[in-house]
Amino acid sequence: MLFPATIAGSLPKPGWLAETEKLWPQWKLEGEALAQAQRDAALVWIKHQEDAGISVVSDGEQFRRHFVHGFLETVQGIDWQLMTRMGIRNNRYEAEVPTVTGPIRRSRPVHREEAAFCRAHATGGLKFTLPGPMTICDTLADAHYGRRADMAMAFAEILNEEALELEAAGVDVIQFDEPAFNVFMDEVNEWGVAALERAARGLKCATAVHICYGYGIKANIDWKGTLGAEWRQYERIFPALNASTIGGVSLECANSHAPMSLIGLLADKQILVGAIDVATDHVETPEEIAAVIAEALKYADAERIQPCTNCGLAPRSRAVAEGKLKALGAGAKLARERFG
Repeated sequence: MLFPATIAGSLPKPGWLAETEKLWPQWKLEGEALAQAQRDAALVWIKHQEDAGISVVSDGEQFRRHFVHGFLETVQGIDWQLMTRMGIRNNRYEAEVPTVTGPIRRSRPVHREEAAFCRAHATGGLKFTLPGPMTICDTLADAHYGRRADMAMAFAEILNEEALELEAAGVDVIQFDEPAFNVFMDEVNEWGVAALERAARGLKCATAVHICYGYGIKANIDWKGTLGAEWRQYERIFPALNASTIGGVSLECANSHAPMSLIGLLADKQILVGAIDVATDHVETPEEIAAVIAEALKYADAERIQPCTNCGLAPRSRAVAEGKLKALGAGAKLARERFG
C-alpha cells in the first residue's frame, strides 16, 4: 500500500491515567492498578489509530512518563536520588535529571511484556519507540564515563538487547528517537550514527530513527524562532544516515522551515514525512496532509514515503490528538487516490 501512515511516538495520557497535557506527567495510580490502566490506555490508542486509518500503530508511550526516562527507570548504574540540574539540547532548557554513577546495564527487560500486549491487540503493523543513545546522553548527567561517546556506546549495547527482545515479541518497526541529532551535528557524524547502528545491530525487523525539532512546548518553539528562514540541520546529518544501516528516517515537514528538498539526501531510505504539526491545536485537513505528501513526491519515490506526525503528541489534548490522527489517516487515503 502506498503512503502507509504512522506516528512518531507519543500520544496524550488519558486523564484517568496521569496528568494531562504535560511532558513529564505524574501517574494517578500505583502498582497493579497503574499497570492495568496503562494497558487500557494503550488499547484505547491502538483502537483510535486503527479506526483513523493509521497503518503502523504504536502504544502511544502510555507505559512511560517520558520517552527517555521511561526506558531508563530500571537500568542499573543510574542514581535517581542524585538529581543534577543541567542544560538539555545544548542549553535550550534546563531540567533536573538523574546521574550516571557507574557502569550501566539492564536489570530486566523493560518493554517486552508491554510490546507483547500491544502485539496481541494490534491488527496491523506495530511500532515501538526507544530513545536513541545520543539523546539519552543529553538527558542524563554523567559522573562515570567522562566522554559522551563512551556513555552513548554503553547505552547502545543495552538498547540493542532491548530491541532484539521487542522484535522477538512481534514488533514490526523499532524506531530510535534522536532529537539531539538536530543539535549536535558534528557529534552525529563523529560517533552518533555509529552508536545508533550499534543499538540496531542484528535486527531483522524494519528500523527507523526519528529526528525532529522537538515537542510542541514553549522552549522548542522559541528555539525554532532563532533558526532563521531556513532550517538546514538535516543537511549536515542526512548523508551519514543515508550511508547507515538504519532503514528509515522520520523528520519534521509540516509548517517547517526545513527545505523539503533535503530529503533528496536520503535516496536509499524510507522517509517518514512529518505531515502533522504537533506544536499547534489546529487539526489539519486531509487536503493539508495530501499537500505535504505531494511536496515530498518531488524529491522521493512514492514507495518510500510514509506520512507521519512531526513529533510526539503527548503535550496536546486528547481531543486534538484524536482529530490529528483522523486527519493523518484521511490525508494518506486522499494521497493514495490522487497519486497512486
